[in-house]
Amino acid sequence: MLTIERRDLILALLNKQDVVSVQELVKETSASESTIRRDLTELENDQYIKRVHGGASLRKKRSEELTVAEKTSRHQNEKKHIAREAAKEVQQGACIYLDAGTTTFEMIPFLQDKQVVVVTNGIPHVTRLMEYGISTYVIGGRTKAGTAALVGPRAAEALQAYRFDCAFLGMNGVDPFQGYTTPDPDEAFVKKTALSLTARRFVLADHSKVGEASFASVGHLNEATFVTSSLLDPEKKEALMQKTEVKVVQL
Repeated sequence: MLTIERRDLILALLNKQDVVSVQELVKETSASESTIRRDLTELENDQYIKRVHGGASLRKKRSEELTVAEKTSRHQNEKKHIAREAAKEVQQGACIYLDAGTTTFEMIPFLQDKQVVVVTNGIPHVTRLMEYGISTYVIGGRTKAGTAALVGPRAAEALQAYRFDCAFLGMNGVDPFQGYTTPDPDEAFVKKTALSLTARRFVLADHSKVGEASFASVGHLNEATFVTSSLLDPEKKEALMQKTEVKVVQL
């Protein structure tokens, strides 16, 4: 099989599934492991894929974002562990901001007995917060169908009415050089506003978000403590720790 044919096959396989292992590619192409690794290196250099442990995944467009349903099904156990650890930062009776996102959503059960007041822009969060009897305020703004968030200038303006003991934000990209990023500028504006309204700031994200950079900048890494899991590559962890505090949850 020619090199170009083999690489086309790799990309075709990645279009069918989120992640492909090196061993799967060896089997599908009948090429050696070293050849496949060279192919993956070249495809990553050309910005087609992202290398992950033991294989590769397609590199998303900077403006592309998964829906809530798609995000919920990914790394669910990891997100619950991160959420539990993040909830330990919340003191009794605190006023907190919970950003829209599947990892912040997982925090809600761990807040039940803390007598907190929560402000959120996450539409699914509201029902869950009510189920757990948590005092909740919802900001206004434009509804973003794909991620079920309230975003835009009106959402940011509504946030200005509050001050928080701590804020917990979801993020699409966490990178040592690009900082915290998200695909939608309107959503980035809301996240930036939330960061400005509290001294204790936390970004929650599973290991797959590290090394990614989306279209719209939210802030520098040192603007929030980053909470993730032990699935994070040690080299990536080391790079992040040069820029901000990193809390790693053991799985």
